[in-house]
Amino acid sequence: MSRPALYAMLFGTALVLSACTSTQDVLEPSALVSADTPTLPPQVDSPSAEPAAPAPAAQPAAGQQTNVAAITTDARVQFAPVVGAASEASTPLAARLTARATQRGITLVQSGDSSATLVMKGYFSTIADDGRTTVIYVWDVVDPAGTRIHRIQGQATSAARGEGWSSVDPATMESIADRTVDELANWLVARPG
Repeated sequence: MSRPALYAMLFGTALVLSACTSTQDVLEPSALVSADTPTLPPQVDSPSAEPAAPAPAAQPAAGQQTNVAAITTDARVQFAPVVGAASEASTPLAARLTARATQRGITLVQSGDSSATLVMKGYFSTIADDGRTTVIYVWDVVDPAGTRIHRIQGQATSAARGEGWSSVDPATMESIADRTVDELANWLVARPG
């Protein structure tokens, strides 16, 4: 079987598995929002309200550009538990998602916050090829009613040698977080309404 065909088959499998509701290796969504992540209180809806001051810029992931533009959006994004990623890989992902969203001007809200306007549902899997591990990821962006309105997907290969989650280095997960938030920001700016 050719490598592209293998990747296509495995990605299809990942999409099928994304519908599963297993709670094994699930990242608690509250880990995606730190206590110091700036969020607007739900009652700040008047036009005269002053916006919160931006947080300091986050440190870039290895190989990532340092200057990214913040966007203007009223979206309030909540990250649901991540399915499929091992906890040791989820920790740098969660930290970087929070930092990058802050850097890009995207407000994150904690689990259970009813003011969320979008929910990000992430599904992860790994495949081994020639002594390296590739992480395949899919993020479904859903509205409060649970309808998928956008999808972000991709893959990243870990620089570390080995197979499986234990060989996925933090820089790989940070890179995925950066790409995820950057694609979300681009979509938020481009979407109608």
